Amino acid sequence: MGFIAHIKEEFAVIQERDPAIKSPWEVLLYPSFRVMLKYRRAHKQYLKGHYFRARWISQRATRKTGIEIHPGATIGKGLFIDHGAGVVIGETAIIGDNVTLYQGVTLGGTGKETGKRHPTIEDNVMVSAGAKLLGSFTVGENSKIGAGSVVLEEVPPNCTVVGVPGRVVKRENIKVPRETMDQVHLPDPMLDDIKVLQRENTELTNRVLELERRLRTIADREIEK
Repeated sequence: MGFIAHIKEEFAVIQERDPAIKSPWEVLLYPSFRVMLKYRRAHKQYLKGHYFRARWISQRATRKTGIEIHPGATIGKGLFIDHGAGVVIGETAIIGDNVTLYQGVTLGGTGKETGKRHPTIEDNVMVSAGAKLLGSFTVGENSKIGAGSVVLEEVPPNCTVVGVPGRVVKRENIKVPRETMDQVHLPDPMLDDIKVLQRENTELTNRVLELERRLRTIADREIEK
């Protein structure tokens, strides 16, 4: 893909997923746009076996953008990194098409694996701010990872994952994440559990109060006799 064609594609991606964009020229200033240009160059050098040159290009991009993408990572089209500060993408990570990553996301390894040791992210996945995906597993297409989640195992397609460690709290998402770009209004299973406990506690308290009332009534009757 030529430079001009790449600019057009990046603009379309950013315009679709970032409401703050007002003009095509702003795209040139986006860390996501700048780092992806450098990544494409570095990845070509990596595939040719020019590892030092590839790392030199990628490390310069890291210093300028705050986004660290290993030149060995495999990235499809339409990747959008919103803000981007602190994003890390490991060497054996595989990212499909139309994926969205927010700031602070890590696609890393556990430190114990060899070979394929980073996550595979399938098409149309959204990974919210601060989420950490560690290890060699797959996040299925159209899935959404909640902010601050730590994901250590397989995620089926069309699911929502939240928590530490991450667990599936919703299956069969109706909408593709990039259609809503909503990383806030996600299910909260802990809050749901707390609400259930509060409701049950209220019911139990009411039953105890009713029993006490009946006992007092019985006691009063016995005294009258």
